[in-house]
Amino acid sequence: MEFELSEEQVMLRDTVREVLTKKYDIETLRAVTDTERGWSADVWGALAEIGILGLVFDEADGGTGAGPEELAPVMGEFGAAIAPEPFLDAVVVPGLLVAKTADAAVRADIIGGLSAGERLLAFAHHEEGDRWPSYAVATRFADGKVTGTKSLVAAGDCADTLVVSARDDAGEVGLYLVDAAADGVARTGYRTHDRRRGAQVVFDGAAATRLGAGDASAVIAEVEVLTHTALVAESVGAMRACLTMTTDYLKTRKQFGVPLSTFQALTHRAADMYVSLELADSLNVYATAALAEGRVEPIIASRARLQAARSARHVGQESIQMHGGIGMTAEYPIAHFVSRLTAIGHTLGDADSHLQRLSASVGDWDMVTVG
Repeated sequence: MEFELSEEQVMLRDTVREVLTKKYDIETLRAVTDTERGWSADVWGALAEIGILGLVFDEADGGTGAGPEELAPVMGEFGAAIAPEPFLDAVVVPGLLVAKTADAAVRADIIGGLSAGERLLAFAHHEEGDRWPSYAVATRFADGKVTGTKSLVAAGDCADTLVVSARDDAGEVGLYLVDAAADGVARTGYRTHDRRRGAQVVFDGAAATRLGAGDASAVIAEVEVLTHTALVAESVGAMRACLTMTTDYLKTRKQFGVPLSTFQALTHRAADMYVSLELADSLNVYATAALAEGRVEPIIASRARLQAARSARHVGQESIQMHGGIGMTAEYPIAHFVSRLTAIGHTLGDADSHLQRLSASVGDWDMVTVG
C-alpha cells in the first residue's frame, strides 16, 4: 500500500487546487453562494474541461477511469477551498448509482453528460423520519410512476434528473430515473447553514424509468461507503486549511508587543490540533486504500467518519478560540470552514451514530471473573 501520492495524483491535486484557489477567496465565496444557484458555472466548466467531473467513471462510459485514490485528493481540495460546487452530490454519488445499475446506452448518455458538465443529477433517497443508517423507502413505484416525498435531496434544487429510490409491488428497493421538470414533480429548494443547497421533492405519479433489475439496496450501500470516504477526505482538507490559517494568525497577531506564537500554551494547543488532523488523515488514507483494494466495508468507513468528526470538532473549536472574536465573523473565512465541517459531521450519521455502528459490530464477550 502506498502512503504517498503518485506523481500523477500530485499533478491532479495541484490542478484542482489551482482552479479552486484562483476563483475563491472569502469575498468571492460569499458572493457566489448568495446567488440563486449557489455555485459558479465558470468553475464547473473548468472542472469539466480538465476531466474532474468524469473522474470516477469508466472511460467506456465517457469518464476518465480513476478511482478512490484519485477522488480523495480532489475532495481534499474542495474541502481546503470550501468550494460550493456540488461535485459529490450532483455527479459522483448519483452518477455511480447509474454507472452500477444502468445498461450501456443509458450509461453513455448520462455519464457522458455529467463528465462534460452538461447534466446534473441528484440522489433522492432520504425521507421524513429516516435516521441513518436506516432508510424506510416508503416511496412507491407502480405502473411506471413514482409517488412519495424525499425530504433531504442534496443538489436537488438544480438537478436536471433525479435518481430516486422506491419500492415496487414486490417490496424490492429499486432505483429510478425521473426528469426533475416532469409533471408530478414538485421541488422546494432551501439553503443550508454551510451555504449549500438542497430540496424537498414531492413525487405525485411522476413518470420513472427503472435502472437495472432486482433489489438495489446493495448498490446503494456500496456507494454510501464511498460517500463516507469522500466526506472524510473533504473534512481533512478543510481541517488542514483551518490549522494553516490558525498558525499563520498566531505568527502575525501580536499581544503585549510579541506574536501570539511566543505563548507556549497557544503553541501547545496548535500542536494538539495538528495531532487531531493527522489522526483523521491516517483514517482517511486507510479508508481510501481499502476502497482501492476492493474492500467496500461499512465498518472501515464508520471508523474514518468517527475520527474525522471528533477531529473536526476539536480543530474547528480551537481555530475559532485562537482567532478570538474575528473567528466568529462572516467576513473572515474560519467560521465558514467550521460551518462546513459541522455540516459534514451530521451528513449520513453523526459521531454518535457511527460509534453505535462500531459498537454493534463488536461480538459478545464472555464475562470472566478474576479472583
